[in-house]
Amino acid sequence: MAVQPVHVEALFASHLQRSQQPTVELIRDAVRATVARHGENGVAALVAQEFGDHPETSAGRMRWARQACSAAYATAA
Repeated sequence: MAVQPVHVEALFASHLQRSQQPTVELIRDAVRATVARHGENGVAALVAQEFGDHPETSAGRMRWARQACSAAYATAA
């Protein structure tokens, strides 16, 4: 399964932190739970809000989310 933009956004908006060094399974579970809880539009809104409220940290978190999802969904293929 290829990583989709909504996967990255959902991980960004999730409770998981890079410092937790989450496993592939935790990443996929967090993505599913975040999309189920907020829907795709709600996830996008959370990302936009976070970038507006905390622009100084959002770019780094988005890079981590993109890298983590790429790894998590590459192994799912």
